[in-house]
Amino acid sequence: MKAKNKPQARAALGAAFACALALAAPMPKAAANDSSVELAVGGVTFAQSPDVSMEEETLTITPETVTVNYRFLNQTQAPVTLNVGFPLPDLDLSDQDSAYAIPGADPVNFVDFKTRIDGKPIKFDVVQRAKMGARDVTAAVRASGLPIALIGADTQQKIAAITPEARAALIDSGLLIPAGTSETGETLYGPAWTATTAFTRKQIFPPGSSVNVEHRYRTSLGASQDTALRKALRDADGMGATVERYRKDYCLPDDFFRGLDKIAGSEPTNTARLQERRIAYVLKTGANWSGPIKNFHLIVDKGKSDRLVSFCFDNVKKISPTAFEAKLENFTPAQDLKILLIGKY
Repeated sequence: MKAKNKPQARAALGAAFACALALAAPMPKAAANDSSVELAVGGVTFAQSPDVSMEEETLTITPETVTVNYRFLNQTQAPVTLNVGFPLPDLDLSDQDSAYAIPGADPVNFVDFKTRIDGKPIKFDVVQRAKMGARDVTAAVRASGLPIALIGADTQQKIAAITPEARAALIDSGLLIPAGTSETGETLYGPAWTATTAFTRKQIFPPGSSVNVEHRYRTSLGASQDTALRKALRDADGMGATVERYRKDYCLPDDFFRGLDKIAGSEPTNTARLQERRIAYVLKTGANWSGPIKNFHLIVDKGKSDRLVSFCFDNVKKISPTAFEAKLENFTPAQDLKILLIGKY
């Protein structure tokens, strides 16, 4: 499912980076802490059922929003009730160096997930837990007054706001671990657990009938203030493995690098002020329906015509100055989708 092996896909993607960007004033090379890590979010998942088929799926991905429209069919003559879930990515909060690209501020629904079924908004039940390995520490975290997904720039303020007794109990049990020092030399603490979040509901599929499901959420957009693919950086010693990883993950043809070099130049500094954005979509989840996806439609819109874009997929064609699409029949996802965007932001 790699676009670089498909002439029509390469031609379409080539058009994406044919446009030039205006050169601007010099900008310092981005440091490691100028980057954020995209969260690999996916679609709905179902309990195993041979009775419900996915007739259609339209997946639209932009730098701002991911929208998925499904049409499911109950192939039997009896109602089928299934557990439907939308799992959010696990957040390993113990990794103090990870800067997750979390688009929302809500510690529960941190991607602003919304769903409609047959055009009507519906509510999901939320299951959120704190885990340390196989140990469930949800009760201890909740008892302290801290949120399970302890995210955001105000993490230290939230920890400081709980009672000294609750804070000491979390430290003694290893749920809070050292995370640097304050300006006055006091030890700061951060969470040691992993937050897991899933939205769930029971959905009834009427006999012999279709059910239309739409869900949308804000895109988790990994960001770097520069790109390692600029010629001056990718030709540096020790960068070979990184460049090859990009080639594999995003199916980058040689034309992509030629187009990038035209707009970025070969100067050591990022004079064109290019930035990198990355989107990851878990395409393989939820393959529990009966048979393949009968009609699959992918739309990737890069947002601005002067951005470069590349991703691995078959039968890709350009449909507008910013958008690309692919249509497949009887499609069974074999790998997840990664999208690379380079441009001005």
